[in-house]
Amino acid sequence: MNTTHRLCLVLGDQLSFDLACLADLDREHDAVLLVEVMEEATHVAHHPQKIALIFSAMRHFAKALQDQGIRVHYVTLDDPQNSGSVPGELKRWQALLQAQQVHLTECGDWRLEQSVKDCGLPIHWHADRRFLCSRDEFRAWAAGKKQLRMEYFYRDMRRKSRLLLNGDGTPVGGAWNFDSDNRKALPKGAKPPYPARFANDAITHDVLALVAARFASHYGSLDDFNYPVTHADAQSLWACFLDYGLAGFGDYQDAMASDEPFLFHARISAALNIGLLDLRQLCSDVESAYWSGAIALNAAEGFIRQLIGWREYVRGVYWLKMPEYADGNVFANQRALPEFYWTGATQMNCMRQAIGQSLQHAYAHHIQRLMVTGNFALLAGIAPRQICDWYLAIYMDAFEWVELPNTLGMVMHADGGYLGSKPYCASGQYINRMSDYCRDCAYSVRETTADNACPFNALYWHFLMRHGDLLRGNQRMSMMYKNLDRMPLAKQQALWQRGQSLLERLDNGDAL
Repeated sequence: MNTTHRLCLVLGDQLSFDLACLADLDREHDAVLLVEVMEEATHVAHHPQKIALIFSAMRHFAKALQDQGIRVHYVTLDDPQNSGSVPGELKRWQALLQAQQVHLTECGDWRLEQSVKDCGLPIHWHADRRFLCSRDEFRAWAAGKKQLRMEYFYRDMRRKSRLLLNGDGTPVGGAWNFDSDNRKALPKGAKPPYPARFANDAITHDVLALVAARFASHYGSLDDFNYPVTHADAQSLWACFLDYGLAGFGDYQDAMASDEPFLFHARISAALNIGLLDLRQLCSDVESAYWSGAIALNAAEGFIRQLIGWREYVRGVYWLKMPEYADGNVFANQRALPEFYWTGATQMNCMRQAIGQSLQHAYAHHIQRLMVTGNFALLAGIAPRQICDWYLAIYMDAFEWVELPNTLGMVMHADGGYLGSKPYCASGQYINRMSDYCRDCAYSVRETTADNACPFNALYWHFLMRHGDLLRGNQRMSMMYKNLDRMPLAKQQALWQRGQSLLERLDNGDAL
């Protein structure tokens, strides 16, 4: 075996040929290591499709590196010598190869990065250049600010990237944000594009068999695994969205519809988060589509805002505030996550739809996560750690740097407003306005306190009542509390009693 100078560990969410630690590899004396380990697959009970995606993409990436003449050492999950953890495998292979240097790109998970730092090896760390804003740059941007707001960060990222700007640096269209144009419900008869499909090759079939055998106890189905596991297929998924989905994305990105899990969404977040797609190329493609007249400005700006605004912002907050951030619980929630989050077995049609498709596809779009499953968890007072673990486990694109701030901060407002200025709470009326879910539900969205009333209605007001001491001073909540205060006392009492009854039923294991 050739003498190894540099050993470069590539993690399962770092499958980019432009990864910093892969730059300037010496094909004769350097080596790349990829490892499938049980610790990363089971620290939460990840959806089987998520595990299959990462393992298959890792194996395809390793093969692509080998085809370039790069020396690759690959450890499969069922290798009898596998130590079961990333630090364990790194130490084992450094010793086997007598590697003089060990190189890594920054991890996406604070827990994993700390365990690697504590493994006893001297590590050459590289910044993750896949992001527009580095950890140090975000820290400098946040310094001295009592409150952070994504909108101002997003404007700085627009200026830095020069995306959708006029020659004088002002935003195209005269505004930075066109979110108010992106909240339309799906019209009757609207047909979303047919989702792109991908054939599973021999590598993926082997991985699916492995995952089925080793992770049968994890919630979620493997039956509909249909996702790109190579850079080429990820590009095909992206091209399909550009051609058929992006034009409708702006208007209908917040819409929901029964038995329509994808609508006009790109489904590229998992491919982007594991390195199969490049952030800068995606933004450039969207901007080009706007300049060519193929899409409206609200579609282009809305998509770019999600990429260089919200996505980069939550990563910055994560690395700025960890590890203390993970313990946030401003409302002191203690309620256990209901079992129906893992099964979808509930009479609430919106929850059944969102959870059902999550179990089937390891996917739900942002409004389903925020305003259906997340909204319910907020109103019901679910313990933040439990709902965070659920989101991390169930979604194919969920890695802690992006999942934790979105769930703990945006969904649960458990950080007290550090990430976002108000809780995203709503009654069933919001879900009714943005979807057709209520039409086929066992509950009536028009009722508030009757036995057949939509649970979201009473729980919404109950949430406002029980947390008035924390929320009444929030200017963005003032209208909600004015509406509450105008209610007759008898109505308030009836809403409180209905909310109490629903929470007691949850505590007793009722799936509502």
